[in-house]
Amino acid sequence: MKLTLGFSPCPNDTFIFDAMVNGKIDTKGLQFDYVMEDVETLNRWAEEGKLDVTKLSYNAFLKTVDQYALLHSGSALGKGVGPLLIANTSLDLNNIAQYKIAIPGFNTTANLLLSLAFPQAKNKTEVIFSGIEDAVLNGEYDAGLIIHESRFTYAAKGLTKLIDLGDWWEQEVNAAIPLGGIVARRSFDKELLATIDSVIKESVLYSWKHYPELSSFVTENAQEMEEAVMRQHINLYVNEYTTDLGETGRTAIQTLFDKAKKGGLLQANHLPENIFY
Repeated sequence: MKLTLGFSPCPNDTFIFDAMVNGKIDTKGLQFDYVMEDVETLNRWAEEGKLDVTKLSYNAFLKTVDQYALLHSGSALGKGVGPLLIANTSLDLNNIAQYKIAIPGFNTTANLLLSLAFPQAKNKTEVIFSGIEDAVLNGEYDAGLIIHESRFTYAAKGLTKLIDLGDWWEQEVNAAIPLGGIVARRSFDKELLATIDSVIKESVLYSWKHYPELSSFVTENAQEMEEAVMRQHINLYVNEYTTDLGETGRTAIQTLFDKAKKGGLLQANHLPENIFY
């Protein structure tokens, strides 16, 4: 059976999916026709129901939970990995409503966390995540919400951290921060969903078994990223929750849903009894 699959070219995603899309493990009769796109494109496609299986931000999952079920493997979730709000100089966050902020996408989990922490921050503009640092440095925006490898490079560029929204979340709810997950069509039967889930888990385990070796699939798609940054990416965003969310991970995600619902940010039309399959 052939399934469409979407994920980003970031090292954490290519690390996860390498083995299953490149024939390195038994995929249990499944074939994956994959595409690699930036996270905001994947989020938009999820709203359109374009792919069978896809990586998406948990913010986008809030809007598509009626179409997609969350798998237990493949998620990016942990501590010390949250988005950062940065600026050229220290700014008073009590005045955040006045600031023009560059964000990596309205559907990103980063923007969801910003909305939960600072609902008064409304003046936000989408900028591709890799261009946010420069946009702030050039004075186009007062502040920028950075994700991915930017959290490792902003300080060297002379930018200042205003707040770590991952730290804010962890202190607020005492739970790991859900960043991105892997979902599959809710219309698939439970057996198929379980098979997809198990293949992803085996793919993650295969990559860890061969680490610290970095496959060409990871390095060639890393867009001129330095090897040290690739490894930081993998070590931070691929962890025990990626292999299997477990009760701690599932509780964190449910907490995110509950807070989003309370804050009026949950936009799915028909909520299923269970966000998982």
